Order: sequence, then C-alpha cells, then structure tokens
Amino acid sequence: MKNGKKPDPKVIHPIAGYDKEIYVKPTVKNPNIIVGDFTYIADSQFESHVTHLYEWNGDKLIIGKFCQIASGVEFVMNGANHQMNAVSTFPFYTLEGWDMEPPKKYDLPLKGDTVIGNDVWIGQNAVVLPGVQIGDGAIIGAYSVVGSNVAPYTIVVGNPAKVLRRRFDDEMIELLLQFKWWDRSIEEINSLIPILTDRLYRRRKAGSIQNT
Repeated sequence: MKNGKKPDPKVIHPIAGYDKEIYVKPTVKNPNIIVGDFTYIADSQFESHVTHLYEWNGDKLIIGKFCQIASGVEFVMNGANHQMNAVSTFPFYTLEGWDMEPPKKYDLPLKGDTVIGNDVWIGQNAVVLPGVQIGDGAIIGAYSVVGSNVAPYTIVVGNPAKVLRRRFDDEMIELLLQFKWWDRSIEEINSLIPILTDRLYRRRKAGSIQNT
C-alpha cells in the first residue's frame, strides 16, 4: 500500500492537505442519492451539484464505484421538468397566490432514475439530464449536455452529447463488462493496477484481462 496506507472509502479527503477533491459516498445525506465506493468529485462538496431532486417525485441518482466527476458537473433531476401537455408550462402550483393544484405525476414528463455506471469519467461542467443512464467505463466530454443514454465504454461530447467513438471493440467491451474490476477487493484492485493503467492492447495480447 502506498505510504503504508490502505485506500479507505469512508475517508472524505483522499489527498492529504487538499479539500477540493472528496470521496462522495461518505458525504451524502440525501437517501435518494446512492453512490459507490471511491467515486470522487473535484470539489469540496457534492450535493449542490444535484439539482431539483424533490422527495415527492421519488426519483433517485445512482452512481457506481470509482467514477471521476470533474468540477462544475450538474445532475439535473426530474423536479426540473414542467408540464408540457397543457397550454402553459408555467408552474403556478409552486408559487404563492396562484390557485392551481399540483398536476398528476402522469401529466409530468418524469423520466425515472438517473443511473451512472462504474468507472465513468464526467468532464468539467457537463450536465446530465433526468433519467439518463450512462454505462460502465463511459467518458462524458467537458461542457457536454447528456440527454440520452450512453452505452458502456463510449465517449460522448457536445450539446446535445453525441457519440464520438467507442473506446474499444465489441469483444473487449464485453470482456471488461464481465471482468468488473471495480467489484474486487482493495487488495486485488491494487495488484491489478499495472493492468488497469497500461495500454490495453498490450494487456489484451498478453491475456492479462479475462473473465476470472
């Protein structure tokens, strides 16, 4: 272990003396935000990056393990949506003095939970819209606006985010999805670091990554 210290997912500040990068999981208080071990954000807090998450909508933000979230990223939840099947989209019911009852859930464009896989890198100032599902190993380019699902190990960029390319071919992606390195023990992940951080084609040729 580096400097004699074992990685600890319960630690908030994983870099000694630096408070602008935190492990997210131990800081989360909202029960509708679920985050896996070792996912970090380049900020000193996380929940302000999750907007319009209201209890009455029942939606959740679910983020996997080992995700890398840059500064300025925003997760927009279903509470941001307005009724679209009426003459006006103005939310009279949320403001004082207007005589309107809240619309029924079926009249709102609710899109379900937002789910981010494992080992996902989300670039600076990207926006993830309600109900989006982002697969394991995906990369979201800086300033992208993600309004539709992203397949595993795919790079998307732009507003709206479009596929730039897949990181690997079908065979390798399937192998990595079966490999699930993020679910292994800290000790095993530590031993896998030379494989996880080397150029993949060399490791593939050597047969180091396999479904074990």
